[in-house]
Amino acid sequence: MEKKSLAQQTAERLYGQIVVEKALAPGEKLPNEVELSAALGVSRATLREAIRTLSAEGVLEVRRGKGTFVSGRVEEIDDFGFSGLERVKGQLRDLFELRAMFEPRAAALACRRATEAQRAEILEKGRAVEECIRAGRDRTAADRAFHAAIVRAAHNEFLMRLLPLIDQAVAAALTAGEHQEQLAEDTLRDHALLMEFFQRGDAEGAEHAMAIHMRHSMDVMGLKE
Repeated sequence: MEKKSLAQQTAERLYGQIVVEKALAPGEKLPNEVELSAALGVSRATLREAIRTLSAEGVLEVRRGKGTFVSGRVEEIDDFGFSGLERVKGQLRDLFELRAMFEPRAAALACRRATEAQRAEILEKGRAVEECIRAGRDRTAADRAFHAAIVRAAHNEFLMRLLPLIDQAVAAALTAGEHQEQLAEDTLRDHALLMEFFQRGDAEGAEHAMAIHMRHSMDVMGLKE
């Protein structure tokens, strides 16, 4: 059996307190991050990953500027909700397999077809992702915007229709809970290489760089083919 990460163990402990022990009621706010991480004996980074996992499972809700609350849906959960994690992981694998099929080609087309304004936008969005990572901020919106800018610059109507799938895959990967530090490191390196090829107008290089980025993400998240 695969050994569970500390973040997943922490998520299961929180789940037990909320769903099994009823220590917190639906709509109730969790203690602040410092207090809760101390009570659980884990780092704040580990606690954040656990909260992402429980948010993806519908147990918790993170409200910007207000804190983390027990979801109103928690009363509907009648099993140890982690049985759904393998299904979520399977969906994530399928999403990334699809991305690996079309995003490298989209990057090549974008490199060839982008207007000067679109090329500048791609580079700007890429820098925004880098700034979020280096500042330790949530990069979900910035990452979505970067990949969307590339797809738009490919000037292909049917690729544009796949943008919601990219959004879903990016959001799912960044709430999966595990390996976030490695994903961030890989993203910094991979995006830097990708932007270098865009600056040089090297379509073949951009295609290879995007393929490498997809492969790194799938490997880190354990999304085996």
